Amino acid sequence: MGQEPELKNTNSLQKEFQNLLDKDFKDRKLKENEIIKATVTEITKNFVVVDCKAKMEGMIPIEEFKNDEELAKLKVGSQIEVYLERIESFKGEIIISRDKARKMRAWKKMEKVFETQEEMTGYITGKVKGGFVTTVEGLPCFMPSSQIDVRPLKRIDHLMNTPVKVIATRIDKNRGNVCVSRRAVLEKSKNAEITEALKNIKEGDIIEDAIVKATTDWGIFLDIKGIDALLHVSDLSHGRVKKPSDLVTIGQKLKVKITKIDEKTNRVSASVKALTEDPYENIEKKYKVGEIYEGVVTKIMDYGCFIKIEDGIEGLIHNSELDWTNRNVRPSKVLSVSQKIKFKIVNIDKDTKRISLSYKATLENPWEKIREKVGQEVKIKINNISDKAIFGDLVDGGLSGMLHYKEISYDENIENLKKFKKNDILNVKIIEIKDDKIKFSKRALDKDPFDWFKDNNKKVGDIITTRIHEVLKTGVKVSIDKDKKLIVTIRKADLAKETADQRPEVFSKDNALDSKIIELDLKNRKIKLSVKAAQIDEEKSLIAKFGEGATKSGATLKGIFEKAIGKKGKKEK
Repeated sequence: MGQEPELKNTNSLQKEFQNLLDKDFKDRKLKENEIIKATVTEITKNFVVVDCKAKMEGMIPIEEFKNDEELAKLKVGSQIEVYLERIESFKGEIIISRDKARKMRAWKKMEKVFETQEEMTGYITGKVKGGFVTTVEGLPCFMPSSQIDVRPLKRIDHLMNTPVKVIATRIDKNRGNVCVSRRAVLEKSKNAEITEALKNIKEGDIIEDAIVKATTDWGIFLDIKGIDALLHVSDLSHGRVKKPSDLVTIGQKLKVKITKIDEKTNRVSASVKALTEDPYENIEKKYKVGEIYEGVVTKIMDYGCFIKIEDGIEGLIHNSELDWTNRNVRPSKVLSVSQKIKFKIVNIDKDTKRISLSYKATLENPWEKIREKVGQEVKIKINNISDKAIFGDLVDGGLSGMLHYKEISYDENIENLKKFKKNDILNVKIIEIKDDKIKFSKRALDKDPFDWFKDNNKKVGDIITTRIHEVLKTGVKVSIDKDKKLIVTIRKADLAKETADQRPEVFSKDNALDSKIIELDLKNRKIKLSVKAAQIDEEKSLIAKFGEGATKSGATLKGIFEKAIGKKGKKEK
């Protein structure tokens, strides 16, 4: 009976303690997924034990304190920030993380410094595809390879796991990605130095001791009082420069003029030619178009040759101005570098600084001589035979011309081309020169068969006696002259007045055939003959002489002629 009051007192004390404890936890207002303060109560080999003012102490793996050497400074009683994931797990334990707290704090700081572009300290801890893993305030970030330095680095061992200054260049909150750049910090520092150094120079200044740092095909990099400057190849000389490295060496001091300072990019441009007078300024007083001067070949290209007229002045001889006989000649076959030549100035463009020259204008023009030979006989050497013409070079003079297949012979047969081959020597006549093109004729050396009409005073309307040369299905071919050089085809419809008599097979080779000239074009070499027209004219003549009965059935030409001859004989008697 005496123990019952004591048991009741103990239970009441436990309930009172529990109530006080619950009230205390309630006042603490711990919230999950937030950063809270915790006090270190014990440091073991594997864990750091902390008091989070929860129902029980939390345990954090020791590895979460090793990344940034925090563990060395940690001791019992130290206050640290931790991330509260769960107030009470299914085991009744509190779940916290120092690493996540550090990352969350770092992310919030990263968002702020991204806006202000503030520099932060990071550690390059590893290499990944395209760049490096850089830990900044405990937050893993990505640094592209191009952002590690202002110049490409072959090795970065000296930068691994050492403090480096970086700037956040991109943040993706949804993915939790951050890109950082060490290069931006270096450039920022360099730009600050350059900005300060640029205060000591200005455009128009003449620098006596600009140092050559590097050369390229398009210019020279200079060091001007600690500032990088570019001397472009076009600013080296008023003339054309082949390679800057041919003029300067690394470390050489140059006298230059500051021509431009770009305040936005801090880029400085310098010039050597700006120190001397432009030779093109008064060029029209020194050189006249149409006059002949001397110069030296400096460069040979596919399209022509560059000629040095004087220091700083060059002109171009286009390949069409190198040779009279070949407009597309290869310049290297005519001139060579360093050769001293005479040339004629064709054009001067002061604004673009271009001078056009002619080399062939200083040589004898073979076209002037050849024009005097139009109509004369010459010899040519065949260099090519195409489908319709022969191309040959004049044996005396070298100029080229064309002999069309129609000009080989008066029969104008394309098969005549097969009679010749390359390198044959032919006697021809120059019949035309137009636009520097020569036309030859071989048949012009022979008598023109068409002269027969002039020699015999024959014209359109005259009736001539021809000889059948060949019988065709569509007509007959007849020869007009004795040498059979004038061969004309008479169509079937023109062989006779009557359709029944128009059959070509009734005619025989070498038979005489009277035909009328119904078309004669000596210039275009066209002839048209008609037996039918000759018969019609003969009939009209008989009707006029003997009346309509002369042409009726039964009357023959022989009878009509005999009758006509008989009447004539009676009259004579």
